[in-house]
Amino acid sequence: MREALAPVVDQAPPGGRELRGAAIGCAVLAVPELTITNAPIAERVGVDDRWIETRTGIRERRVLRDDERVSDLAAEAGRLALERCGVPADEFDLLIVATTTQDEVTPNTAPLVAGALGMTNAAPIDVGAACTAFVSALQVTTAQLESGRSRQALVIGVDALHRYLDHDDRRTAALFGDGAGAVVMTATSEGRMGPVVLGSESALEMIRIPRGGTLEMRGHETFVNAVARISEVTLDVVERAGLGLDEVDLFVYHQANARIISAVGAKLGLPPERVIDCIANYGNTSAASVPIALAEAEADGRLRPGMRVLAGAFGAGFTWGGALMEWGLDDAA
Repeated sequence: MREALAPVVDQAPPGGRELRGAAIGCAVLAVPELTITNAPIAERVGVDDRWIETRTGIRERRVLRDDERVSDLAAEAGRLALERCGVPADEFDLLIVATTTQDEVTPNTAPLVAGALGMTNAAPIDVGAACTAFVSALQVTTAQLESGRSRQALVIGVDALHRYLDHDDRRTAALFGDGAGAVVMTATSEGRMGPVVLGSESALEMIRIPRGGTLEMRGHETFVNAVARISEVTLDVVERAGLGLDEVDLFVYHQANARIISAVGAKLGLPPERVIDCIANYGNTSAASVPIALAEAEADGRLRPGMRVLAGAFGAGFTWGGALMEWGLDDAA
């Protein structure tokens, strides 16, 4: 049996609060019904649909209709997660929603989702860090569980960037889809969450959505920085955990572009079968892409209890992050 991953905090805090480990598992996804293939996008921007797939790895994406809401999509992912884990909604004391595209400036998404799910005892919190937001949410949730301030948490990543696109911009029109993914996290007697490393760099002009505007992105610069930062944070995380890359069973990176995923794998010398690539059916779903990829991997048997998983992401800001975990909720405290 593998040695448990050490909690980030290993000394009792002031007041003597009991420290625990944190466990993660039970990944699900929820996507809109409306599917848009490459063909209509390619025709509009004047390219061949194969050109889009070759450059991005994307074949289709799911998109919210004008009358559908981000909070409802997040709530659907949350409902599926509660059904999978078999824990009643009122037993959760923390709900974290990672998103950039909440329905209104206020209220935030998390309280709307909590209401929809009947989570009457959960503290609802939104986390915003662009495409890195889900990894940031893992950091926040792990700290709450390990410190004893929370015991049972639902973590949702959701975004709907398709409605913020300039559909005549061939650089971005085909990249983004809408979706949500969720995981359950709980306090446990041993540490199953390893290091979580987050970073940022001021790069406003690289990826931005001006208030009232559409998404603007410098593709080449973003690509170069994404490959570099995801590679760096991967090495940083495994070094802090005292492991080698060969001791990580699965790498689940932000699904931004198949070429980025492939380039990171090649730079780190990772076997392709240990790197998840499911962008073809979803596009870039921003904060939802990591939990969607986890759900895909769990559903098809590539992600199993006891496996060491490294999640990594890169997004606007720039922001980036990596998190190591041992998958599975069994024997949770």
